[in-house]
Amino acid sequence: MSDVLLKGRGLTRTYRTPAEKLFARASTSTALEDADVDVREGSAVGIIGESGSGKSTLVRLLLGLDKPTAGSVHFDGQLVDASAKARSLHWLRRQTGIVFQDPYASLDPRMSVGRIVAEPLWALQIETDHRARVNEVLQEVGLDTDMASRYPHEFSGGQRQRIALARAIAHRPRLLIGDEPLSALDVTVRAQILELLRELRVRDSLTIVMVSHDIGVVQSLCDEVVVMKDGRIVEEGPTEKVLFEPQTSYTRRLLASIPTINPHQ
Repeated sequence: MSDVLLKGRGLTRTYRTPAEKLFARASTSTALEDADVDVREGSAVGIIGESGSGKSTLVRLLLGLDKPTAGSVHFDGQLVDASAKARSLHWLRRQTGIVFQDPYASLDPRMSVGRIVAEPLWALQIETDHRARVNEVLQEVGLDTDMASRYPHEFSGGQRQRIALARAIAHRPRLLIGDEPLSALDVTVRAQILELLRELRVRDSLTIVMVSHDIGVVQSLCDEVVVMKDGRIVEEGPTEKVLFEPQTSYTRRLLASIPTINPHQ
């Protein structure tokens, strides 16, 4: 069995809610409660659940983008201290990449594609030929190298998501996290990006954590599934077991309500 690359233990995140009325007391809300997560190196883990179930909160904590109220995160045995200065987490940023949901909002319209893809290279001070690496990674995601001089508004949603993926893997991370990266794409483009992710996983031994509402995506890409409800992990296990032999009534209801696609069509 592969070593655990990313480990979360007892992860809890609460937020203070301002008082709605004068002299009333502020309250707290819990977005995530006592979550344990193991992501083995080279694996692909799917995270599913309704909107507001805590999926994105969990991802932010795992990436050190937010500090847990309680609990801890370790990447390859090293503590992820989200309370530290941003520069002190450069070691984590060099080993992780993320693709967000909206391919229109996640790219700076004022930057050329080449600058967008090269952004992690100069931000993380990676010593390599940036122009050569940009051309290389654009080809890896199925885009022409002459697109580097163009701007995001010139591309379709599917092409923009390929650009976002190129940026996420330009620095050759060990872990890629996708926060609903396929939901804004049509079925055909979604299947193409999914196939690309499978190829990258095999070729680069890439570890993937995929947040998705699409059971077809999870079934096709992921080895394991984590099911979330109201900020808690309610079920987890091998993909085939969770999807076809769910152990909780919530998981059964969730699977019955989520639309699916056949990713091979």
